[in-house]
Amino acid sequence: MEPIIVSDHLIIRELREEDIAPIVAAEIAQGWHATPEKLQERLAHAEIGRSVNFVALWDGVPVGYVSVYDGAIHGPYAGCGYPEIVDFNVLELYRQRGIGSALLDVCEAFAAETSDIVTLGVGLHCGYGAAQRLYVKRGFIPDGSGVWSECVVAEPYTMVENGDGLVLYMAKQLK
Repeated sequence: MEPIIVSDHLIIRELREEDIAPIVAAEIAQGWHATPEKLQERLAHAEIGRSVNFVALWDGVPVGYVSVYDGAIHGPYAGCGYPEIVDFNVLELYRQRGIGSALLDVCEAFAAETSDIVTLGVGLHCGYGAAQRLYVKRGFIPDGSGVWSECVVAEPYTMVENGDGLVLYMAKQLK
């Protein structure tokens, strides 16, 4: 896939091995728990055709990334064959510049090549607040199955941890 030039400052292209170290360093610098293994796994999945991974470069510096998988493996959309947006991130210092919207534009266009629907799961703690708002503004709708905790539906009136494993699944009609 050819790089997509969004503006004088922003280019989106496929993620490469050399992008991993600067992304991980920047995430650690802003206080996130980050390791290279997650992004290396995304590249391995791309090699076998399971996903495509995009990186946003602001003036040549990797500042955001996202993956689109050929189908969900967890949550209410598992086994449906709908493409799933996974691990959408924009560094905090680079937010409010249209980078997240540009990444989602690319994801939605890619997903639309094979499906009328694209799905995602979004975390529920405050660290996901910017993503939650963006997804709603872009037309993603909760699937109605409720909150999921560590890949299973959180039963009503039970205790769950408000961590990264607490997720609301959403979908968007593309066509």
